[in-house]
Amino acid sequence: MEQHEHVLMDATGVRRALTRIAHEILEKNKGFENCLLIGVRTRGIYLANRIAELILDIENVPAPVREIDVTHYRDDRSGRPEKKFKLQEESVDSPMDIHNKKLILFDDVLYTGRTVRAAMDALMDLGRPQIIQLAVLVDRGHRELPIRPDYVGKNIPTSRMESIEVQLNEVDGIDQVVITQQRRQNG
Repeated sequence: MEQHEHVLMDATGVRRALTRIAHEILEKNKGFENCLLIGVRTRGIYLANRIAELILDIENVPAPVREIDVTHYRDDRSGRPEKKFKLQEESVDSPMDIHNKKLILFDDVLYTGRTVRAAMDALMDLGRPQIIQLAVLVDRGHRELPIRPDYVGKNIPTSRMESIEVQLNEVDGIDQVVITQQRRQNG
């Protein structure tokens, strides 16, 4: 099998999409009061941090950010260990209070919905938020669960033979979204 790669969003496209999402979050929530940004490990936390910076620039209010690791909540991984919730916080001395808060959950790509479901399960183990909203840089379709994002950087319809990779400066040294097509070789 041969792979063919195509850049769908460059650094400028990623920046524009995140700026639009930040404005949409502020508009939908009438500011940022009682809100908390939660990034799904790995790339979701970097997107959440960038949105926090944009909200600070736009509204001049700090936007708290937390990271969530949903590995042990996944139902599509073999050999599931007992559920353990891992939440990275700036201050490990104070447990995160999500009760009655507006949570904005960030992930890089929405595909089947299983990662988002795992993140919601993990969050519900911490308490009862007022609302959970979902923000993704890319929505590629093919949902297996009834999950729909509130904020989308770009809708990219794909086939199951294609894969989407979000590359971010913080991890990959470049900001871009790439689609990879699996092609069969003749012969």
